[in-house]
Amino acid sequence: MPRSSVTVPFALALSLVLGVTACGGDDVHGKPGASGVGDPYFPKMGNGGYDVTHYGLTLSYEPRGKRLKGTAEITARASQDLSAFHLDLLGLKVSDVTVEGREAGWSRAGQELTVRPHDDLDKGETFRVTVRYSGSPETITDPDTSEEGWLRTADGALGLGEPTGSMTWFPGNHHPSDKAAYDVRITVPEGLQAVSNGELTSETTAKGRTTYAWHTAEPMASYVATLAIGRYDITRSTTKNGLPVYVAVDPTQAEASKKVLGGIPGIMDWAEYNFGPYPFSSTGAIVERGEDAGYALETQTRPVFPGAPDTATLVHELAHQWFGDSVTPKSWRDMWLNEGFATYAEWLWQEDHDGDTADEIFNSLYQGDYREPADNSEIWAYPPADPPGAAQISDPPVYYRGAMVLHKIRELVGDDTFYDIVQGWAATHRHASADTADFTAYVEKTAPDKDFSGIWKDWLYGKGKPDQP
Repeated sequence: MPRSSVTVPFALALSLVLGVTACGGDDVHGKPGASGVGDPYFPKMGNGGYDVTHYGLTLSYEPRGKRLKGTAEITARASQDLSAFHLDLLGLKVSDVTVEGREAGWSRAGQELTVRPHDDLDKGETFRVTVRYSGSPETITDPDTSEEGWLRTADGALGLGEPTGSMTWFPGNHHPSDKAAYDVRITVPEGLQAVSNGELTSETTAKGRTTYAWHTAEPMASYVATLAIGRYDITRSTTKNGLPVYVAVDPTQAEASKKVLGGIPGIMDWAEYNFGPYPFSSTGAIVERGEDAGYALETQTRPVFPGAPDTATLVHELAHQWFGDSVTPKSWRDMWLNEGFATYAEWLWQEDHDGDTADEIFNSLYQGDYREPADNSEIWAYPPADPPGAAQISDPPVYYRGAMVLHKIRELVGDDTFYDIVQGWAATHRHASADTADFTAYVEKTAPDKDFSGIWKDWLYGKGKPDQP
């Protein structure tokens, strides 16, 4: 039931409902920020009128009661004069909202938490909103039928966010176009561990409970934020360049995972050579039981795997740290920029490690006899840059035909220029968001003597199976 934590006179209440604040007669100062950013597939995700710069999450979880208690301190900058703004939060009970330390009016409607500050916010103003909340977080089902959000595991819980699940465990601006730094403090019963993104800055135990503090300095989209609670075997190592590697594995998966996860330092060295400097301050992995999650996900600095991964899957998710996590899509229509690059990284790894060459994989896919996907005809169902709907943004065309676009570019420009494009793209849009138009413009600028129009027309945007010359 919608409620407000402040009492206001009728005239002021009416102006707040209408989203305006009187200021000197008929002048109107602020107006409400939009309740969504208009994403083509998830139009209600994200919010207008501000940009988040930092999330400070203080959480406590009790697995037996499946209850999460949280305080979210969100620092943001107003991009317009604001009389009200929205946060995405699905389920959970809100008990209190403040803006700049003063009680704020608020109401709930579906996934929208509408906040009305005591005073209007000026364009350019930096402000902090604090939301206190609690409850049993939800597991939601994607349009493609996979589950995300807050997943109950055999000994705890797992937060996964692609594309919309993060709003089930903390309020925020949940769209990949708005990235922020994070500090996550999570308290769990003693004997359990809590693993998140970035660096573990402290671990303290008192009165039967342990608090873990994690810090992510680099900008992160909320869909690649994660929180894994349970019992884990923890290993720490470093790459050749001194990059910290933090790996958390469910004990039931430890033996099966040991060899492949031991390859992380080597994969990271290979990836830096091919894709350019690693964009974050640590790396690693989280391995859950197979029944705890139905898919691997490129959660920032620490990808999640459902059971022991194979090397190809590990390469794929680590490549996402450059393509998807650092260079993040502006909208969910641009998913091929994530998955096409990560899939092509698998092909390059095979090519460099005595497997099939990327050209052999491309030709096998084109001819319809590659080992995956199971039905090769699915690759041609729609163009990678234009999935027909939300249910298709993780389908084979986005992955395999996306990778084929990159291979066609490589064929046209040659290896030297191709790797200039790959590394330059990752560097130019490091820690930012980009879309398909940004990518095609960057490619054309990097190789101005080449004509890419046929690749864009036939392979990136064309319907059906292109003709091969």
